[in-house]
Amino acid sequence: MGSTTLSKLGKIIVLTAFFFLIYVIASASITLLDVVVGLAASSVVAVLVAEILVKSPPSKLIDLRRWGWYILYALHYFTVIEWRAHIDVIRRILHPKMPINPGIVRVPYHVVTDYATVLIANSITNTPGTVVVEVDESRKYYYVHWIDVISTKEEICYEKISKTFEKYAKRIFD
Repeated sequence: MGSTTLSKLGKIIVLTAFFFLIYVIASASITLLDVVVGLAASSVVAVLVAEILVKSPPSKLIDLRRWGWYILYALHYFTVIEWRAHIDVIRRILHPKMPINPGIVRVPYHVVTDYATVLIANSITNTPGTVVVEVDESRKYYYVHWIDVISTKEEICYEKISKTFEKYAKRIFD
């Protein structure tokens, strides 16, 4: 077998395991029938999407450091970033003068992979007060609708909106 075949087989095996894990969690059952159907379905889906979903070597998928960074990111995002943003938006809504200064700003990004770009864009969009309305991949900019534009300078927008997300995205995907 050539290295390309081994690489593709590795992608399929890793994806099959991942899809099977999702199947078991979603079905909440581990009978013999569930295992057989789950492995069969996971294998078929993995064969169909392996070349589309996995652009890097399969070893990157099972790198424990990357998973560690992903877990740290998720914890930080859901326990710190989301809460701060929600409190800020609630404060603005309840304030008698409703202190908002909405606008669209250009935010640069410095990641390489599509997955990292999407993780950052989704993180910005899911954070109350900001929404990515466009991604310019050729010039590496997000166009973000921001509830309270404090500056239109790219460096400041990057610092306030996406720097933390990018730090984690680089460690997870790049």
